[in-house]
Amino acid sequence: MVKGEKKSRVNDIVTREYTVNLHKRLLGKQFKKRAPRAVSEVKKFAQKAMGTTDVRIDQRLNKHLWSRGVKNVPVRVRVRLARKRNDDEDAKEKLYTMCTLVDVDTFKGVGTQVIQE
Repeated sequence: MVKGEKKSRVNDIVTREYTVNLHKRLLGKQFKKRAPRAVSEVKKFAQKAMGTTDVRIDQRLNKHLWSRGVKNVPVRVRVRLARKRNDDEDAKEKLYTMCTLVDVDTFKGVGTQVIQE
């Protein structure tokens, strides 16, 4: 790849699973701002991992983050990030990222996994 040339992500429709450690991202934050901050931190993580600014949170993931109230957010959460094509004609970006919850028994030994569709 030549210097200054950007790689296009239009053909990169990919799905990956990540574990997001919310504890280190919410350390020292106000109790009443923890759950809203957790949602925005998951969005920020997805933007960085997938390279899209349009990130959408699934309803199940949102309910899981808010399940124990505003201040007792889960320490870790396993998410599936799927980069998809935007079908809207007047959309600013061609791709968006969909974040969904993955139920796991333990977070030990599970790294980043690429999901083949």
